[in-house]
Amino acid sequence: MSYANILVSVDLAETAPDRIRLAASLARRFDADLTGAAAAEVPAPLFAHDIRDAQAQFDRARGEILQELERARDVFARCAGETARTDWRGATERPFVHIIEQGRAADLLVVGRSAPGDLDPGPLGFALGPILMEAGRPVLVVPPRVADLSGRRIVVAWKDTPEARRAVSGALPFIRSADQVFVVTAGEGARFEGAQDVARHLARHGASVTTHLLTTTVSDGEPILRFAREQEADLIVMGAYGHSRLRGWAFGGATRDVLQSTAICCLMAH
Repeated sequence: MSYANILVSVDLAETAPDRIRLAASLARRFDADLTGAAAAEVPAPLFAHDIRDAQAQFDRARGEILQELERARDVFARCAGETARTDWRGATERPFVHIIEQGRAADLLVVGRSAPGDLDPGPLGFALGPILMEAGRPVLVVPPRVADLSGRRIVVAWKDTPEARRAVSGALPFIRSADQVFVVTAGEGARFEGAQDVARHLARHGASVTTHLLTTTVSDGEPILRFAREQEADLIVMGAYGHSRLRGWAFGGATRDVLQSTAICCLMAH
C-alpha cells in the first residue's frame, strides 16, 4: 500500500504552518493528494430579544467563522507550497466531527499536538481524543515546531493488540523506506508478544529491522520514549489505547505520555 490522499488539519495556531509543510512534504514523497481541512461551529445566539435579533446574531457569528476559515485556507495554500494536487474542505460544524468525516477519504490524517503554554488555536482547534479513537485511520501526531519527517529511523512500540496491528499496517509506506526499524516491546510478558514474528513480517516488506526487549514493569510510555531518543528515531508507531468517558476520552498510560511529552512524530491507530 501507499498513501493516495493525506488529510491535514488546519487552524490558526502558530504551529499550523510547520504541520502543513510536513504534510505537504509527505504528499510529495508518496505522490499523494493533500487535503486541508478546517471547521468551526457557529455559536448559538445568546440573550436574543426576538427571532430577528437571534437571526442577526447568528449571521454575524457565521460571518466571523467564515472569515476564520478563509484565513485558514490562505495559510494552507501558502504552506502547501508546490504540492501538485491539493484540495480544501472547510465547514461550519464542530472541528473534530469535520476531521473525522473527511478522514473517510484519506489514507493518513496529520494533526498537531499542543505544547504547554501554546496559544489557544481558537474555534478551529479540537481535542485529539475523538480523532484518534473515532477516525478509523492512521493518525500522524506532529509535535510543536516539527516541520519535517524523514522517517529514516522508526521505533515500533509493539504490543499484540488490534490497535498496534492497525498502526503497523498504516505505517507500512514509512517502514518500507526506512533505514532502520526497531520493534520494541516492554513490560511484563513482553517476550510473549510476538515481536520476532512482526519483525519477520516487516522484513518481508523490505525493512531493515531488529527487535528489542525493554526490561521494565511500568506501563507508561517513558521507556519507549527513552529508547527512541537513544536511537535518534524521528517516528514512533504505536496503538492508541483509551476508553470513552462522559465528556471525552481517557487514554492509557503510554498513549497519554506520548501525546503529552514527546518531541517525536507518532503514527497511531485505534
